Amino acid sequence: MSYDYEKERQEAIRAGERALNSLSSAFFELKSARNWGIVDIVGGGFFSTLIKHSKMSRAQSLMEQARYDLRSFSRELRDVEGYVDLNIDLNDFLSFADFFFDGLIADWMVQSRINRARSQVEEAIRRVEYVVDRLKRNG
Repeated sequence: MSYDYEKERQEAIRAGERALNSLSSAFFELKSARNWGIVDIVGGGFFSTLIKHSKMSRAQSLMEQARYDLRSFSRELRDVEGYVDLNIDLNDFLSFADFFFDGLIADWMVQSRINRARSQVEEAIRRVEYVVDRLKRNG
């Protein structure tokens, strides 16, 4: 069986683009949750709390998809000669998925965690974009 660099490169690009889509969706949902969190903090009431938690729940699901897609991207990268890894610790990265509903947390604490998660997603997007761009240019 012969190694087909172009085939492996294209598979890695597609996997990277899937990861970027997942990360972008999660980022959008986290941004929305953050905005609703601000409304909640300044006195939005029951409905803003409900919407914020709905956004957080959706973000949690999207982060799980992003984690899956990042693992897939890492596997595909290992198949491409010259690429080792994404240099993202997937065990630590996106580990916030379990903390959103860990009891009654003050609104400001939730807001801080949403912001931290957004920062993690932004960093992952930046790294994946860089690797996908390199893959596309090395074609």
